[in-house]
Amino acid sequence: MDEKNTSHSVYPPVVAVLGHVDHGKTTLLDAIRQTSLATREKGGITQTIGASSIEIEHEGKHRNITFIDTPGHEAFTKMRGRGAQVADIALLILSATDGVKPQTRESIEVLRATKTPFIVVITKIDLPTANPEKAKQSLLAEQVSLEGYGGDIPTIAVSAKTNQNIQELLDLILLYFDMHKSPEYTKEVSSEAPLQAIVIESRLDNRAGPKATIVIKNGTITVRSEFQVASDIFKVRALVSPTGNQVQQATVGEAVEVIGLQKVPEVGAVVRQKQSTREEKETPSAPLQRELVYRQIEKEKTGISVILIADTQGSLEAIIQAFPEEISVISKKTGEVTEADVLLAKSTGSIILSFNTKLRPDVVRLAYTEKVLLRNYEIIYELLDELSDALEGKLLSQMEQVFGKATILAKFPFEKTYAFGISVIEGRIARSDKVRIMRGETVVGETTLQSLRINKNPTSKVEKGHEAGLVFTAPLDILVGDMLISHS
Repeated sequence: MDEKNTSHSVYPPVVAVLGHVDHGKTTLLDAIRQTSLATREKGGITQTIGASSIEIEHEGKHRNITFIDTPGHEAFTKMRGRGAQVADIALLILSATDGVKPQTRESIEVLRATKTPFIVVITKIDLPTANPEKAKQSLLAEQVSLEGYGGDIPTIAVSAKTNQNIQELLDLILLYFDMHKSPEYTKEVSSEAPLQAIVIESRLDNRAGPKATIVIKNGTITVRSEFQVASDIFKVRALVSPTGNQVQQATVGEAVEVIGLQKVPEVGAVVRQKQSTREEKETPSAPLQRELVYRQIEKEKTGISVILIADTQGSLEAIIQAFPEEISVISKKTGEVTEADVLLAKSTGSIILSFNTKLRPDVVRLAYTEKVLLRNYEIIYELLDELSDALEGKLLSQMEQVFGKATILAKFPFEKTYAFGISVIEGRIARSDKVRIMRGETVVGETTLQSLRINKNPTSKVEKGHEAGLVFTAPLDILVGDMLISHS
């Protein structure tokens, strides 16, 4: 049996990375991944929790470390908290140019609440404005007891850009973990123990179905084996490593994406070995659950009813956590917006909020026909801001009206930008309208028209069946064949 799976002295620590947005978490993780003895992927972390593993040499042994990437946006406090609960230790990231910021304070509160041992990592020390000592003083003001100042929390200053102290940070992580590892690692922590893993992210993939990223705390998960989440039994169809490669198994301390689930599990759920007996609680059927929801709506009749669709379960939970009390969530799910969602919104008088998902043109058309307000967002600030407007009675009067559609026929340079040739295929295109650029089912972006011409002559409107040339006010990555939608 592999030594790393049987000896708690080389158990792979699970490390959460927390801190304020733009303090260098993603850049640091990219630098760390490049130090791995194995080939690891690069790439930024946005608004979802992910995980990746690296392998390094430490004191003459090969050791693995699993990192949980936790987002920095203030609305994702719950996700950071979940990450810290899964982690053995944490890195509190602090920029040497900024010091303590709002999300830094939230991260400190999460670490204290979960009693997670952590290391302070001061980043961006290569910048001319860097002041590591000032950054430390800002932490001391938050009652963070640093080593060298009468406390026991280690601190290390690094530069992800120059790789200064990156290897030293990894050695410190392993040393600190070995000193603070949980008593559970002196028990039966082994690849042969019964499986115990924790879901740190989940989502619905349109092709592969429900997916979940898990961190394994004990035992081994293998392809074609049966396991369970709560009372739901599932058979593993595939396991995907952090590098995107399919693997046959994953074991203690590793992170892996699981395919083969029957439904999207709750983030934080425990994955266990299949039990010999199942105790299932009776739950209302889907139609009955919906009826109960409708009755609840009739009782409340206050605030705004919302149907929320997000890219991942973690995003879903974090957005709901940030909702004002006046918001009533009628339905929530991961995946894409469907016709059924639009009809449910119409029957319940709800609005549909979509976060980081695709909107199919036929669904958008149905929403317009049924007079259902449908909004898609890529930035959580915008979603929450517009929801605040809705509570003030502003957004409900902003029902989008589609005036016309056109196909992009040509693209050519024009006065330091680009001009485009279009053919209007539906309705009309007017210079005063907003326009959305679609590429298949994907929204390329929103802009407005700077000029509109027919045969080089300026015009205010182009009707169906005619061609025209136009220039946009804001540059977008527009290609021939894209669709232009003119709307209010």
